[in-house]
Amino acid sequence: MPLHFPKGRSVISVTGEDAEHFLQNLVTCDVTTIPAGSARACALLAPQGKVMFDFLIMPDGDGGYLIDIDGRLAADFLRRLTMYKLRAKVEIAEADESLAAISWQDDSTTGGRIFADSRFPAELGVSRHYGAAPESADDAAEWTALRIAHGIAESGSDFEAGDAFPHDISLDQTGGVDFRKGCYVGQEVVSRMQHRGTARRRIVIVQAETALPASGTALEAGGKTVGHLGSVAGNKALAIVRLDRAKAAMDAGTPITAEGLAVTLSLPPGVTYSWPDSAKDGGD
Repeated sequence: MPLHFPKGRSVISVTGEDAEHFLQNLVTCDVTTIPAGSARACALLAPQGKVMFDFLIMPDGDGGYLIDIDGRLAADFLRRLTMYKLRAKVEIAEADESLAAISWQDDSTTGGRIFADSRFPAELGVSRHYGAAPESADDAAEWTALRIAHGIAESGSDFEAGDAFPHDISLDQTGGVDFRKGCYVGQEVVSRMQHRGTARRRIVIVQAETALPASGTALEAGGKTVGHLGSVAGNKALAIVRLDRAKAAMDAGTPITAEGLAVTLSLPPGVTYSWPDSAKDGGD
């Protein structure tokens, strides 16, 4: 069973009789349908629709919720939730437990509380362990490779908070956006992108013959930037790219490169989006 011991994650608890209603009216996913023992991708948006905070959310078993978030965003996230609290009967605080480990390719338990990471296919057995985990070597590189193989982007590694729409980072593919529930912050913009099909930036998998350069390196085609590398593992990486620009380059036989290294782009497995039928450079 591979194990990764992530650093710098925070866990926030939202409890109280209004916890479900409070979160349902704020965040992008449907918190009312998260199965027990499961963690779902979710986000809190700016009114303009950009992702301010991405996280995993899970029922705590007592009517409240736990939120697993990048520790660098935690303080601002707590302040934002508190700002929206008003008269809601909720308590918002740092949780006593923390993310201890992430495991995959195994169904066994290891102590502590365990939640299935629903961003990944169930057969992979990806689980997040809170409070306790076995001693083991850290398979950090393998975890990054697993995320890349399945197109799972995370802030800090693949995008910065405030720079991406939910569609850009595949929240619509992983259950992180619900298009049928009521309003939430930024919902109008995201729904319009969904129903008009105007999302042009998407997650792709980048591959080269040799090791790729560092995260943040521009992907270029014919002198134009089509995206930037995110998480990198050897000769593979994630990137958020303009599909129209990348497709135009591929159709024209124009090489796509990262610091001069030729790369190929492919869509993650199982996504519902596709390359444009006819690629036109629509500008920024």
